[in-house]
Parts: sequence; structure tokens; C-alpha cells
Amino acid sequence: MSSMGNLAYAYQQQGQLKKAEMPQEETLKLRKEVLGEFHPHTLSSMDSLAATYQKQEQLEKAEMLEEETLKLRKEVLGKLHPDTLSSMANLAVTYWKQGQLEKAEMLDKETLKLRKEVLGELHPDTLSSMSSLAATSQKQG
Repeated sequence: MSSMGNLAYAYQQQGQLKKAEMPQEETLKLRKEVLGEFHPHTLSSMDSLAATYQKQEQLEKAEMLEEETLKLRKEVLGKLHPDTLSSMANLAVTYWKQGQLEKAEMLDKETLKLRKEVLGELHPDTLSSMSSLAATSQKQG
């Protein structure tokens, strides 16, 4: 599983997203079978595959997988875990790319609030959330 995951990561880093997709899908399938749906490594595989879908503008696939990842991370890791907060931010970006600006704004606001609480106001992830919220607000007019 690790070898396929590493191969997918290498492809992704080289910008070869289509090549990354197949080993990521296979890694996710195997991790679900071997580790189970709730294992943190399985959740990380889901997150990576969703990011690949998003970068390829396969936004419906990305949205579905990001929503599932977020739901599971909330259950397994809790709402305040940094990985859960990253899932929230990723889903907000997908909503934004789809033109679902109200959903994106709502999720951006919640992510920013929680990141301030958990990580502090000056953490890079918190600042990224501020930037995302500003971009969403600007796009809405």
C-alpha cells in the first residue's frame, strides 16, 4: 500500500495528476479493506484522492469524497482536529470552484473560527482561511 501511495504522491508532485489518480484509487481501496474505513491512513488516502480530483476539475467527484472524508474525520478525530479543519477548508474550495459561494462562505467562516480557536490567529492555516473567506466574499460582490 505504501509503495502505491508513494508512487501516486510522486506523480502528483510532478503535476501528473491523471497518472496519480489510479494508484490513489487503488491505495484507498486497499486501505479500506485492510485498515477499515475509519483508520487515519484511510482518511488521508481519501483526502489525497479528493485533492487530485479537485485539481483536475472533477469537482463532483471531489465534492462527494470531501464530504465523506469530512464526515468521517469529525467522527474519528473530532471537529477540532487539524486534519478535520483541513477537510473543511478543502471542501470550501471545491464549493467555491463550483460557484456554490454561499456554501463556501459558510464553511470558510466556520473553518476560520475553529482554526483561530485551535491554532491561533497567526498560524499559517488560520491566515489561509482568512484569505479564502476574503476571496469568497469578494467574488460574491
